[in-house]
Amino acid sequence: MGAVSFPVRGTTRAATVWGRILGRGSLVRRLDWMLFGAAFALSVIGALLVFSATRGRMQLNQGDPYFFVVRHLINTGIGLALGALTLWYGHRRLRDTAAVLYVVTVLLVTLVLTPVGATINGSRRWIVIGGGMSIQPAEFVKVAIIIAMAVALTARVDAGDLIEPDRRGIVRALTLGGVPALLVLLTPDLGQALGIAAIVLCMLVAAGAPKRWVLGLLGIGVAGCLAVWQFHLLDQYQINRFAAFADPALDPSGVGYNTSQARIAIGAGGLTGSGLFHGAQTNGQFVPEQQTDFVFSVAGEELGFLGAGLIIVLIGVVLWRACRIARHCPDLYGTVTAAGIVGWLAFQAFENIGMNLGIMPVTGLPLPFVSYGGSSMFAGWVAVGLLQSIKVQRTMSA
Repeated sequence: MGAVSFPVRGTTRAATVWGRILGRGSLVRRLDWMLFGAAFALSVIGALLVFSATRGRMQLNQGDPYFFVVRHLINTGIGLALGALTLWYGHRRLRDTAAVLYVVTVLLVTLVLTPVGATINGSRRWIVIGGGMSIQPAEFVKVAIIIAMAVALTARVDAGDLIEPDRRGIVRALTLGGVPALLVLLTPDLGQALGIAAIVLCMLVAAGAPKRWVLGLLGIGVAGCLAVWQFHLLDQYQINRFAAFADPALDPSGVGYNTSQARIAIGAGGLTGSGLFHGAQTNGQFVPEQQTDFVFSVAGEELGFLGAGLIIVLIGVVLWRACRIARHCPDLYGTVTAAGIVGWLAFQAFENIGMNLGIMPVTGLPLPFVSYGGSSMFAGWVAVGLLQSIKVQRTMSA
């Protein structure tokens, strides 16, 4: 007589749960793991570079060599959680809360211009929230701009009423991008304002806006830059940075000091670098703000051309996967949202690496996922969560 088998209810239920998690068509299988892996690798490399840049700077780390790296790792953990939360909530549901998200973040940027805003290193860009913690609203407003502009540009197209954004939608989108850009410029933060401009331009192109709008926006941008320069609307330190960019030998011991020392550090690295934690420029603390604006110089000196090149490759992978997600998205809203993220990360990475190499003016933009800073890390991982949400929605629609 054969043995009688009875189903084990708990085992069956567990198998069902694991099947949903790991089975064919499951969430885990639908994620873009190359995108996640590249962004996570950048965060890990960033932790090593931040530790190297700060472990000996007792005047900054309060006597604790692990002060900055521990916080960088905590920021990465929080960023991962925010990215997962964004994925769970979904970019489509965020579309329904776009107005609230936009108003809240713009109000935070506005608060920076009031006595609530804190001045750090000569720039008024932060809001101190207590316990030695602060936030930079300009990082979060970029997420709100992308979602709000995507809604304005694509709502009627995805509904089938239009084949491309009409004039009303484009004007609304430009207003949604222009208001926070102006507020950020008043803080003053020229780098973040230029980053918002890059986002707006990429989203207009991805949405299929008529060429006259794109060319007109570029023309207005050039005219605006000329007007800002002509009417002396920039702060003196910003003018000095552009002067040092135009002529690196102008004041190598003054306004051009940061870039000059960063280039020396990168040049000293050669092909393979001096070895992690063994950079003479880094250990000698010659490069200011090396854990944030000039973290790439640590990679250039200690990891060499190969290590610094790896960072560029990983950033390229993030951008490639984001472009791929945008190209294959079934609706215009997802495509335009992903395109805005591409414009954001591409401009910021190019500007940061460029100012380390001396081919771009110093603007204070961090290197995505690598530089020390909670606001930048949080916003970057929220962007990854948005991209993953778009990717998951695409595979579900296929």
